[in-house]
Parts: sequence; C-alpha cells; structure tokens
Amino acid sequence: MQKIALITDSSCDLSESTLNKFNIKLLPFRIIFNDNEYLDRITISSKELFNLLKTEIPTTSLPDIEYSSNIFENLIAENYTHVIIITVSANTSGCFNSIRLLSEHYPEIKSYIFDSKTIGYPVGAISTQVGKLINDNFNFEDIISKLEDIRKKTHAFVTFPSLKYLRAGGRIGRVSGAIAETLNLKPIISSDEDGFLYPFAKARGRKQSLGKLKQILMSYLEKGKCRVWILNGDADEEADEFLNSVQTHENITEISLETIGACTGVHTGPGSIGVCIYEEY
Repeated sequence: MQKIALITDSSCDLSESTLNKFNIKLLPFRIIFNDNEYLDRITISSKELFNLLKTEIPTTSLPDIEYSSNIFENLIAENYTHVIIITVSANTSGCFNSIRLLSEHYPEIKSYIFDSKTIGYPVGAISTQVGKLINDNFNFEDIISKLEDIRKKTHAFVTFPSLKYLRAGGRIGRVSGAIAETLNLKPIISSDEDGFLYPFAKARGRKQSLGKLKQILMSYLEKGKCRVWILNGDADEEADEFLNSVQTHENITEISLETIGACTGVHTGPGSIGVCIYEEY
C-alpha cells in the first residue's frame, strides 16, 4: 500500500488553506536582509517583505538543510512510502539539486524530484494538480507519468512597474534594464521551455502592460476551458480591478486572487500583477 507525500518549495506562493487542502509540505527558501536571515513564509510574510523592499533589496538562498531534513524524517515517522517533490526551475535555482542530494540520505522513502521549469505560482499550480491525483488515490507511477503533461498545460505571465529588482537579482542585464526603464517599457515575463525567465511581451507604460496581460489570458480562454489565478504582488486595487474585468468569462472554470509571496516578490518587487493559467481543454 502506497502512502504518497507531496513537497514543494516556497516559491509556489500557495495559500495556507491550499497547502492544507492537499497536505503539501513546504520547503522555505531563506531570505537575507543585511545580516538578518528569514525563512520564507515561516519568519517573514510577503507583506513584511514588500515593506522591507522599500529600503533595501534582499537576496534569496536555498532552503535550510536542517529544516528540509526534518520534513523527510517526519514523513518516515508517519509511514509515508513515497514522496513527490516539485521544485522551482533548476535553471534559476539550486533547489532541485539540493533536494535531490538530500533525498539520497533517506532511502527508506522513494523520492521523485520534478523540475517544474518555472518560477512562482505555476510551481504551486502544478503541485495542486499533483495533490488532486494523490487525493484521488492514483498510484506513484501513474502520477509521475502525468507530470510532464501537467507542466506543459501550466503557464504564467507577470508584469511589474520597475525592473530594478530583476536587475539587482541578475535576472536581466543592467544595460537592457536601464534602456527599458528609460523608454518606460514594461515587459511581461514568463518562463521558457528550459525554465529561464524571458520577456514574453513588452508594452509602453502600466496601462498598456495590464491590457497586454489581459490579451494573453484571453488568447488561452478562446481555445477552451481554463483554471485561472490572478497574482497580486502588493498591488491590491489594480489586482482587484483586473480580476473583476475577466472573472465572468464563460471558459473560466475557477478563478481566484492569490498573493505573490516573499521569495518571488524579491525578484518582481512591489506592484506586480500576473496571471497563472492551467489548460483544461
């Protein structure tokens, strides 16, 4: 009899209620301000992070090994036989390799580490789909066989008012970032097939970038039914307006407003708005 656990890292931005619904264990990234180290979602919230971003840009680091080890030990103590671990893109973080190496120290539980090849809420969207399969009593091997298809059906696009946070984190070049700021260009960022961030589209100014974001969402909805998440990174009023402008579309099977968390917020900064889409057609 298989007893399957599900783990993801804190870049997933899933709410506490969603984590509890699917019994997802969370690996918190470390966030570092000056000499102070925080555990994402444990000792710092996204709201606290966005306040700190007004004075300083922090860095992120891999999940704490001791904390991660405790999760494995607890799973073994609770008689789990298998674990599926969904991580942020291996091409943007060392989390995948770190957890892979750690899992080798726990042969008592069969581990499968899946590179989501994305960052932020789509990591969470993939995790919830896996959680549904576990809740529906699919076996370990069948779930593994479905992961790649789930990943390919999951998409996310995010826009933000300033590129300085991506630039500071080394996600874009300083020169290209400075030019874009000068021209008031607002890129809409997504992840490519290899898990690298790239500018999916560009628009001049905030209003046009949000309009373009809506067009992207509509292009998926025109093809068929989708589960949709609207992503809010300290832009409450605009995020509410965006949600209200799209939520009645007949091809949205379910829609919710979600918070861009601290780990993702370090790179996008305050004022971020995005959409995450899961194709159901």
